[in-house]
Amino acid sequence: MDFSYYPGCSLHSTGKEYGQSVELVSEALGLKLHELNDWSCCGATSAHSTNFELSVALPARNLAIADQKGLDIMIPCAACYNRFKTAQHNLNHKEALRATITAGLDDNYSGKAAVRSPIEIFHQDIGLETLKSRVVKKLEGLKPVSYYGCLWLRPSDICDFEDAENPMMLDEIMTSLGAESRNWSFKTDCCGGSLTVSKSDLVEKMVGRLMRMAREAGANCLVTACPLCMANLDMRALGEDALPTFYFTELMALAMGLKGPQNWFGLHNFDPMPLIRSLQLL
Repeated sequence: MDFSYYPGCSLHSTGKEYGQSVELVSEALGLKLHELNDWSCCGATSAHSTNFELSVALPARNLAIADQKGLDIMIPCAACYNRFKTAQHNLNHKEALRATITAGLDDNYSGKAAVRSPIEIFHQDIGLETLKSRVVKKLEGLKPVSYYGCLWLRPSDICDFEDAENPMMLDEIMTSLGAESRNWSFKTDCCGGSLTVSKSDLVEKMVGRLMRMAREAGANCLVTACPLCMANLDMRALGEDALPTFYFTELMALAMGLKGPQNWFGLHNFDPMPLIRSLQLL
């Protein structure tokens, strides 16, 4: 299966362990990712708060590039996914806006390229049974809560990402790897992603609450698929309730016996290695 691939800014910088693990796991599962030629920033998270047309034009440029490939686009970053889906929705439903935006593009925009999450692709296109068959090291003893955050899910009529109130794909992927996915009621609560610099005290409280609730659910770690959430949860995990947070693809690579997880775990602010070693997963 071939997909266009939009890494966005985070996966080449602060979230490079996510980018590397997405690419490695995709290759191992037989997916061919074609990184968009000359892709540019999608404008997350500031463009939509400063200029509406700009917030549509930035993703539109990349969508038009993807249209030339004729492939669906895998977008691992939740913020990028949200901006692409929002731009595509506006372009497809507002004729005057579409005419204005597309007039300034180098490539033709058709809107045919579907915006896809790796969560969805691994869960639906690859399938849970295939994931189970690729496990060489079951993640026994790992008890994650899946943390989706805001941007995959809201607004639900635009993002169209599973159940906006109780998504389960990440949970089920973790279970297929041999982990004991824990149920909790905070998987779609906000972590304060965009406030991490401007209102850090508030964000520490929000993250602290998530950590407490994860512990109450019997978890020993959190799993996410959002670089913004990862940055907050990983940096703001303080006090006795703090738990390590993983990108879900890091744990997929670990369970599949791929090289890379130990290096990626070394990039985390909150060291996950004590937990990993205690469970003899590395």
